[in-house]
Amino acid sequence: MSATTAATARARPAELPRTRRAPLTAISGGAGQRGRRLDVVRAPLHSKSRVPFLVLCATLMIVSLVAVLVLNTTLARGSYEMSQLQGEVAQTAQDVQGLQEDLSAAQTDLPARARSLGMVPAENPTMVSIRTGKVVKGTDQ
Repeated sequence: MSATTAATARARPAELPRTRRAPLTAISGGAGQRGRRLDVVRAPLHSKSRVPFLVLCATLMIVSLVAVLVLNTTLARGSYEMSQLQGEVAQTAQDVQGLQEDLSAAQTDLPARARSLGMVPAENPTMVSIRTGKVVKGTDQ
């Protein structure tokens, strides 16, 4: 047996000289006072459920989609009413233009129609003043 111990001693690397360390001392409140080496620790608390957060997110998404739908519908209805009113304005403008053309044609045709009825232009027209109720000559206005 001595031969095997001598062989193993040669195979080991040379040990380093040991340095002297400070002696270990127990500190107060350490494991030595508790009397147990291992303590039972409470498991970490599980995170709260994500369901309320997901419900909140889904609710916000649904509310925003409904708001966008209502806004879009309102804008479409307003656009439809605006185009309808623009059509009415264009029709009214055409009616006014047609009536103005009829009026200007009647004004240019008025002297000829008056002559055909036997009327002549007045040389000295007289009028009644509404404010005073007196007869006023055309030159006195």
